[in-house]
Amino acid sequence: MALLKDVAGILQRNRMLGVLDDARMQELVALGRVSRFSENQTVFSKGDPGDCLYAIMKGQIAVSTSSEDGKTMLLNILNPGDVLGEIALIDGKDRTAGATALRPAELFRIDRPEFISFLERHPSLCIRMMGVLCERLRWVSENIEDAVFHDVPRRLARRILLLGDTYGQKTPTGLRINQPVSQEALAAMLGVTREMVNKSLRALRNSGAITYNKGFIVVTNLYMLKDMAGESGDVP
Repeated sequence: MALLKDVAGILQRNRMLGVLDDARMQELVALGRVSRFSENQTVFSKGDPGDCLYAIMKGQIAVSTSSEDGKTMLLNILNPGDVLGEIALIDGKDRTAGATALRPAELFRIDRPEFISFLERHPSLCIRMMGVLCERLRWVSENIEDAVFHDVPRRLARRILLLGDTYGQKTPTGLRINQPVSQEALAAMLGVTREMVNKSLRALRNSGAITYNKGFIVVTNLYMLKDMAGESGDVP
């Protein structure tokens, strides 16, 4: 199990909390505790009270939302160093999405009263947090535009590019996405059927934009994939 003395090193990798100096980081670490979750265990559900913030120490967390008729959309997959639950933590309202451990996980938890008090003592982190939340809002806005204005092949190409930015590793054959993503997961991310994703993936493979290597997506033609995603600019 992760020790609290190891937590600071992992939190330093986070874009929001990594701006803290050593003294403030140790102060923050002293406020929390580590919680363990088994595979497929619910961390929190949509509608739960926003009573704490989590930082991932170990494992992987899926963030998703669902409708009243049972439809589910996968919003994001988070890894060690990522933070979740910060939106509801700030306003104290209910969770806007649910979180589930995809594999055994260890999460560092800070309860809302302690974190709000920490923010009041260190307003510079508030500025950083506002920037991160603005980025999140832009990301949500782009996803809404994708769903309304773009067809499934373009949305899939954009999602693969996003996965490449997060998990991509350059190899002799192309940009390998070192995160196994099933067609079911891609369908849940896009809010479409698996059959639609299967058809679009087949078209991307036939065009030479991507291939598969031992179950992992490899972007073999980044320029073509960006063109299919409707993105412009030079490709390194």
